[in-house]
Amino acid sequence: MRSSFLSESPCDEQHIHGFNPQSWLQVERGKLPKSSYSPSSIESLIKIAEPPVVPLYKPLDYVEVLSRIHEELEQCAPSERPGLYLIQSQVFRGLGEAKLRQRSLHSAWRCATTVHEKIVFGAWLRYEKRGEDIISDVLASCRKCCKEFGPLDVASEMPEGDFEILGSCDIGTSSKVSPVVTFQIRDGKVTCNRCKIASLSTPFWSMLNGPFTESQLDLVDLSENGISLEGMRAVSEFSCTYSLEDLPLETLLEILVFANTFCCDRLKDACDRKLASFVSSRQDAVELMALAFEENAPVLAASCLQVFLQELPDCLNDEHVVSLFLSATEQQQCIMVGHASFLLYCLLSEVAMNIDPRTEATVCLSEKLVQLVVTPTQKQIAFHQLGCIRLLRKEYNEAEHQFSVAFSAGHVYSIAGLARIAGIRGRKGLAYDKLSSVITSSVPLGWMYMERSLYSEGDKKLGDLDKATELDPTLTYPYMYRAASLMRKKDARLALEEINRLLGFKLALECLELRICLYLALEDYKSAICDIHVILTLSPEYRMLEGRVAASKIGTLLGAHVEQWNTAECWLQLYERWSSVDDIGSLSVIYRMLESDAAKGVLYFRQSLLLLRLNCPEAAMRSLQLARQHAATEHERLVYEGWLLYDTGHCEEALQKAEESISIQRSFEAFFLKAYVLADSGVDPSYSVTVISLLEDALKCPSDRLRKGQALNNLGGVYVDCEKLDAAADCYTSALKIRHTRAHQGLARVHFLRNNRDAAYEEMTKLIEKAKNNASAYEKRSEYCEREQTMTDLQIVTQLDPLRVYPYRYRAAVLMDSHKEKEAIAELTRAIAFKADLHLLHLRAAFHEHIGDVPSALRDCRAALSLDPNHQEMLELQKRVNSQEP
Repeated sequence: MRSSFLSESPCDEQHIHGFNPQSWLQVERGKLPKSSYSPSSIESLIKIAEPPVVPLYKPLDYVEVLSRIHEELEQCAPSERPGLYLIQSQVFRGLGEAKLRQRSLHSAWRCATTVHEKIVFGAWLRYEKRGEDIISDVLASCRKCCKEFGPLDVASEMPEGDFEILGSCDIGTSSKVSPVVTFQIRDGKVTCNRCKIASLSTPFWSMLNGPFTESQLDLVDLSENGISLEGMRAVSEFSCTYSLEDLPLETLLEILVFANTFCCDRLKDACDRKLASFVSSRQDAVELMALAFEENAPVLAASCLQVFLQELPDCLNDEHVVSLFLSATEQQQCIMVGHASFLLYCLLSEVAMNIDPRTEATVCLSEKLVQLVVTPTQKQIAFHQLGCIRLLRKEYNEAEHQFSVAFSAGHVYSIAGLARIAGIRGRKGLAYDKLSSVITSSVPLGWMYMERSLYSEGDKKLGDLDKATELDPTLTYPYMYRAASLMRKKDARLALEEINRLLGFKLALECLELRICLYLALEDYKSAICDIHVILTLSPEYRMLEGRVAASKIGTLLGAHVEQWNTAECWLQLYERWSSVDDIGSLSVIYRMLESDAAKGVLYFRQSLLLLRLNCPEAAMRSLQLARQHAATEHERLVYEGWLLYDTGHCEEALQKAEESISIQRSFEAFFLKAYVLADSGVDPSYSVTVISLLEDALKCPSDRLRKGQALNNLGGVYVDCEKLDAAADCYTSALKIRHTRAHQGLARVHFLRNNRDAAYEEMTKLIEKAKNNASAYEKRSEYCEREQTMTDLQIVTQLDPLRVYPYRYRAAVLMDSHKEKEAIAELTRAIAFKADLHLLHLRAAFHEHIGDVPSALRDCRAALSLDPNHQEMLELQKRVNSQEP
């Protein structure tokens, strides 16, 4: 399987070896006899790569770390906060929480105390949000400019120095000293006010008023000081006005050198700020950064840096830019980025790794980061990251050293790197012992058992993998290994069940790839091509089989061996899958439809809805952008722009787009968009009447049954909120008549509100029977039955989707009611270990408070507030717990 970090570079597809996908299709062409697959053929098809040692900060107890950071943020000086938020963002990155990571970076940017910090964090956020660049364009069409994280006016943002004005303009009674002095510049002369020019710096004051020959002269020759006549006139003007007029670049460069030569700090600062306005391109920045280093011009250097960082990641493909970053000395780094060097190189090394972790530039940037560490946490992050890069480059001695330093500094996860190197050197026993030591000496985590499994065989290996899944069901490798093992034992049904366990709640590309291989081995080409379509929807450039072949090529080969559908058949297939809540199957059908001449705008829009259901927000955003590009009409395009704005938090502008669309043509989607945004953003109960009216208007417009079913379902929900149960029931019933299966859940709610719990239970049972993905249905049904059945349903939910937090909370509450406090806390702790969730932490904090464990309650409160600093209930609980602390 292809690894996201340790994969080999793809080679020429004409030299694919080991597995030729076309050979698996020969049976259908009648060229090979149909027979059961052999172990050797399975071995060539299914290869499971070892899980990568990821270059992420993974503390042993992330709750403790988040709590400590939150406490420090409450107590530290403002200048220390950006660095703390950076560490917080690294914790969230290691947890895979992209939105929380972005929020931490946003907090760092917002509380930045220097221009350099604002530049670095602003660029980092732009890089993180680079998939949302289109939003700026859409906002501009609403006459709203998206300035956040845009370029700063560095010259105005940088604080001005406190410059001393030297001497007095009283030249005394001596008649020998003229009030003016003339400077000879080759063939020209510039006459200056002696006192004013002398006040620019101590050297000038001494030269013109001190015991030097020049102090008695009316004419001083400066021809050999590298300044032109025009430059000297500007200096003379500056000595009187303390401002520089607009001058050519060459003249400003002369003045900067002159100011440095004669220590004219105020003149130098003014020149530095003027020069900053000349940095408009990367080439400008490259050329001027060298000058900024040479002449110690921090404003110019910061402006150049900003241009580089605004062009991430592209600028790191420019060898001149990379060379500047790598060759910068400690003093030059200070000129360029002040005291934010660690922040800068942390960003640069991360971007470089994302481009290609094997390059020399990536190594050197990470080495720079290592040199800049100050705190133990920074040491853990930087050395572990460099260790991962060295491991990838097969530089094992260096990698071992980096991992050892990180581990000694407290980063326990780095033991995985040390064990991996021991295993590569043939010392599997040593690797096994290293991980065993960590397991016995600390709270065991899933990754520890997964890593240890790499150094054992048979039942011992499977035992560790089962334990890894028990502790952290989100780890993909254990499922993949078990599935491949079962397939080698010719138990295809169990192999598919195993990989489907994970794909039921986590749409991992490598797991979809494995399932495709299983289907190919079973000659189930129809199912295989379905998963190929999903992979290509999520990642169009994805390469399979250890990166040796493009997924699209395998899709083309398989396409000749599956039934082709016309447009009408595609719509029938889409209805079938949509009604059975088969989101993966629906994605495949839409992918097929997009390959035809069908109207693509609406199809990309449907695709985006499915991707959001499957928790793939980046892919959903990409599909929504494609929907906008392929919109058939102006009013359709406005609707898609409205959804883009809504999904990125711009509700007011989304409403504006909906209204513009309606003004052009009354359409289902425009009314639906407006109703959806109002329903989500309106807190006034009067909004309900408007939302109902809008949904009713939508239902009067032409649309297909898929969308009308969704509108009826939403309308039923609004009626329930307004306590109009009969109207709600009618909506849900109408939705079910057009096979909107999810309406069973709404109708169950109506039955429950009518005090008919049995009918509600039966309604949810119907949904469970129809829906392919039914973890949420079991969870909802659990609310309508007795405790024993509730516990059974919730156990099924946890098996189907261990990331759903309600079952853990319910079981913990039941245990707490039974005075089993330790067991209740253990139930929550089990989930918190792999799922950073506010509600789990809130409940555990309350339990700790209940049993009088104030330190643990405070720890959970602070960690929870790291997830949501404005959560009112958590703030109240923290205040209450704080009052109990001795």
